[in-house]
Amino acid sequence: MPDAIPALKARHPGKDVLAETPAYDLIELFFFAYRDFVSDPDRILGEYGFGRAHHRVLHFVSRNPGLTIAELLDILQITKQSLNRVLKELIEKDFIESRMGTADRRQRLLYATAQGRELALKLAKLQTRRIMRALSAMEPEAKELVSRYLLRLIDPDHSAHVKHLVFGSEET
Repeated sequence: MPDAIPALKARHPGKDVLAETPAYDLIELFFFAYRDFVSDPDRILGEYGFGRAHHRVLHFVSRNPGLTIAELLDILQITKQSLNRVLKELIEKDFIESRMGTADRRQRLLYATAQGRELALKLAKLQTRRIMRALSAMEPEAKELVSRYLLRLIDPDHSAHVKHLVFGSEET
């Protein structure tokens, strides 16, 4: 899909198209898509007394065994206080465990327990089902286009780190 902004600017020379024409349709579609994307996990998380913050922590710890608290804070971009509250609940309810680092004993390494991995997988499968249903009605290259679009929504300062986390490399 061609970049629409240069085309809009060419049709309206001398005007700041972005300032004049908010992309309300895309903004609202993004809102509603996210609302529904998290609604399935929200229902299940509620059964445990958990919320979206618990889901994010559980997801990244499950996907990255041995993650440090500093690395998790960097991924989530939240305060240490916010993380500590959520992490404490997940540890107390036996979804995550914290182990002492081997190289640095002050370091805390985070691991999902069997129960934590099971819940994280259940939530990921729900969201995967929604994503694949949406992609199934589109052309075969849609997944690649959606991935490229989402990567471009990420701040350029963070995109290399996100690519590494998601794809295991900095290439897409």
